[in-house]
Amino acid sequence: MVNLKLMGRTRAQESTNAIERMYITMRHLFNRGFYKPMGISGETLRESLLTLRPEIYGSIAEEKVELDGLLYVIERLPKGIEQCQYINLTSDEGYANSHFKPIIPPKRRRNCYRIDEEQMNIEVTRGRSEIYDILTHLTFLFIESHKIMRRVIIDEEGSVTRDWKKLEEAVKKENVTQIEREIALTHTANILGRTFKEVTTMYPKFMSPENEERFLHIIYWLGKLAIEEVVKNNKRIVTFSPVLRERLGHHIHGEIWADAIKQYLVENNLMHRPIHIISANMHSVMNTLYSPEALKTELKKKSSMKIYEELSDAGNGQLRNKVMKVALDNGMKFIEDTSGTNIDVQVFDTAKLKSGFRSADFINKKNDEKPVLIVMDYAFGEQAYETMDEMLKPYNYEGNEIHLNAVSISIMGKAGILDGGKGDIMIPSAHLFEGTADNYPFYNELRKSDLEGNDIKVVDGTMITVLGTSLQNKDVLRFFQESTWNVVGLEMEGAHYQKAIQSASRLRGNIREDVKVRYAYYASDNPLETGSTLASGGLGTSGVKPTYLITEKILEQIFNS
Repeated sequence: MVNLKLMGRTRAQESTNAIERMYITMRHLFNRGFYKPMGISGETLRESLLTLRPEIYGSIAEEKVELDGLLYVIERLPKGIEQCQYINLTSDEGYANSHFKPIIPPKRRRNCYRIDEEQMNIEVTRGRSEIYDILTHLTFLFIESHKIMRRVIIDEEGSVTRDWKKLEEAVKKENVTQIEREIALTHTANILGRTFKEVTTMYPKFMSPENEERFLHIIYWLGKLAIEEVVKNNKRIVTFSPVLRERLGHHIHGEIWADAIKQYLVENNLMHRPIHIISANMHSVMNTLYSPEALKTELKKKSSMKIYEELSDAGNGQLRNKVMKVALDNGMKFIEDTSGTNIDVQVFDTAKLKSGFRSADFINKKNDEKPVLIVMDYAFGEQAYETMDEMLKPYNYEGNEIHLNAVSISIMGKAGILDGGKGDIMIPSAHLFEGTADNYPFYNELRKSDLEGNDIKVVDGTMITVLGTSLQNKDVLRFFQESTWNVVGLEMEGAHYQKAIQSASRLRGNIREDVKVRYAYYASDNPLETGSTLASGGLGTSGVKPTYLITEKILEQIFNS
């Protein structure tokens, strides 16, 4: 029994060390300015990722190609990156004003530009966490590409198998029939070490409107560049632009972003009002406040939760537009981001609302006493510190320093759960910052009892703020779960937000010391369960109920404060 525990702990320690090595290496490579992912300079990253074997990357350490992990990564990197030998990470350096058309990955909001056939530029405006995210995904991509290469190359001269030749033929055809597609998928299955059923299941998931055969093209180009690396020594290279290296960590984008919001507040005489900051999505607060007015007819026939599900459906644009119109006419201002943070903002002047949310005395309050809500879209990792730190700083207006009258800060979002499933709710009492001794205990205004009784499991305890969700593995997470830290879930922003809040309230005096703090997360995945990781797919409608239950409780507390 003791030996098993020791073995488990050793595996957790190995994994923790691998994570630390990866981050030290990535910082070193960033400072160096370039590296070759499949060369000597990228060896530590590759070895660490293979030691770690993150759940999201599935069978990365096996000979067969990992398909779910490949889809997860492809959705977060720019289209066409598999064809590029040169990948350049840049700051916002003016490409938006050029002839280059921005390429935005479907699951990551970042501008990317295909410079030519060989080069892809990826714009980094969200801090170090974004760099870690990109480099981790690229390392996985290149490891998988070399798996393909090893299965198709016959000798040092570059002779290839018949399977590869047949795949190449299919890729070079302009139009592929169903029969030809299935023949190509048969050969591709051999190349990937997967069954025909597995590849035919994955094939449609990679499709794009422009290219139905995108799955075949991605496999081909990954293998092609890996073959050229080995046979012709044409190494793929990742570079970091001098401007990016100079700007990183200086809050350039965060300052511009925060100043635009505070300028709007000052110009509309809202800065002195009770201000409640909410980090959330761009729909749940708006829908909760304005659906009762905008969708009166619909709410007579259906429950509010059913309406929320319909509003979350991408095909229900007409219904969403009805709510949006009423919101814009009754106190909501949408501030689209132009700073590069990719964080849009909604400002709600509740003095223009007809009634307060579940508040009997709201109507009797003077307009100056009614809350102003600032809803900011999700930040990404360390970017949470940058944006919240800048938001809470005083605003210099016409030579005067004006402090934000921040009464509460609420953070809601998605997180991985360690004891539960998709759609469950986590209420944290502290955040631990992975890889450091930093911990941030706090009094959470939201309690477990506030959200119980809705047919959703609610857990409370400590949350771990991880360096990157794509690096987590079962051994590390089980250690945290079973230790005295009582970790119930993992996310990427909590400790960064809390660091900014505590600094602003207790050290700098930028906001009141008694600012109220609320944190709640709904589970997007359980990384301890095979088939329940982020790579297994989205939440679907299972995320709607917890999202709106948390939103309603936050608004209820704000309106009754």
